[in-house]
Amino acid sequence: MKRLWLPGAFVALIILVALAAPFLGLPDPVRQDIARRLAAPSAGSWLGRDEFGRDVLSRLIWGARTSLGVAFVAALVAGTVGTAIGLIGGWGKGLGAFLTVRSVEIIMCFPPVLLALLVVTLLGPGAATLVLVLSVLYLPGFARVAYAEVLAVRSREYVEAARAFGATPRRILLRTVLPNIAGPLLVQLSLTVAAAVVIESGLSFLGLGVVPPAPSWGLMIRGARATMEQAPLLLLWPCAALTLTILAINLLCDALRDAVDPRTADR
Repeated sequence: MKRLWLPGAFVALIILVALAAPFLGLPDPVRQDIARRLAAPSAGSWLGRDEFGRDVLSRLIWGARTSLGVAFVAALVAGTVGTAIGLIGGWGKGLGAFLTVRSVEIIMCFPPVLLALLVVTLLGPGAATLVLVLSVLYLPGFARVAYAEVLAVRSREYVEAARAFGATPRRILLRTVLPNIAGPLLVQLSLTVAAAVVIESGLSFLGLGVVPPAPSWGLMIRGARATMEQAPLLLLWPCAALTLTILAINLLCDALRDAVDPRTADR
């Protein structure tokens, strides 16, 4: 459990700063000031100004709010629907598994990025489209994890005891099975958030994600690429924020995995 503190605190700090963006007194992240285009860091603008004279620190923090918001909402939607599908499929087995888990596994036949590009191209860019795309992409992962875990615990003594007391399948799944398989699902959730942040930034970089002038780390990297010779620091800030966030989430995922593993939980 000690390994959870450092990455957990760092991820919590990133989320807290992103949520507190409206209360930090930051400059308007979309307000342009062409006269101060590509201005160097100063007392009034700690990380400088971008190609349109917008405050980089403000866009970085508001971009975290956008990127993490899309990733977390998509992961929660995928986790909720995918877990429900996995629970039903694992409990029913046979035809139930075929109609639930095996059917959603068709999505895994398509390369994730190409499928995301196709859907975003058809529906148009935007945060809502990104949430939909990412939810569909990561839904099978949760379904497979939940399905495998239900198969592993459905014959355990505590499940048989609940059956003997006359509990309904719904009550057994929600009150008995789900709490005992929550560990692997939490690990899957953290992995999904990290992957969703990367894909959201990549699609925004390609112009198929968040719509300008809304701040996003992918959009910041895209804009900084055109001026990297004149102002290389503009490329550093969003790349560093993205790298550190993904690293922290991955470390948290590793710590969660060890915490829920009975062989390493006490180390």
